[in-house]
Amino acid sequence: VLFFRNETGFGGNNGFTGFKTLLGFDITSAPMRATLCFVTALVLMLCFIGLRQLMNRPYGRVLGAIRDSENRLQYLGYRTLWYKLSAWVLSAVIAGIAGALYVPQVGIINPSEMNPVNSIEMAVWVAAGGRGTLIGPILGAGLINAVKTYFTVAAPE
Repeated sequence: VLFFRNETGFGGNNGFTGFKTLLGFDITSAPMRATLCFVTALVLMLCFIGLRQLMNRPYGRVLGAIRDSENRLQYLGYRTLWYKLSAWVLSAVIAGIAGALYVPQVGIINPSEMNPVNSIEMAVWVAAGGRGTLIGPILGAGLINAVKTYFTVAAPE
């Protein structure tokens, strides 16, 4: 509700609009759009490689053990709160980077983007691609968005 109010400075219902340039470059030009797409793919690849490396280390194994049986790990003396908190902070950083890449590509960000349906859609990506892997949610996102795009064009009603 706070973000929908006009006096908060977040643009109210319309959100932030008027994104026309990025670092002095026109974001609507074809070369800039291609560059943004390339940068997004590069960041996705770097995040994937970095998270794969992280999950193959003891930290990743502890996170997997927390997922499987947090009580057992606590009994063994691990302070699971700090592992979970650090994973949450890392995911928030990655989500922030994703948001910073998303906004220039669509040109607008408004409070409706915080709709719970978007979170549910992300859970569907994970379910479609396979839980417990890093590549699964990426493949699931591609599959679900391709199907969504197809049905939006084929059967708009």
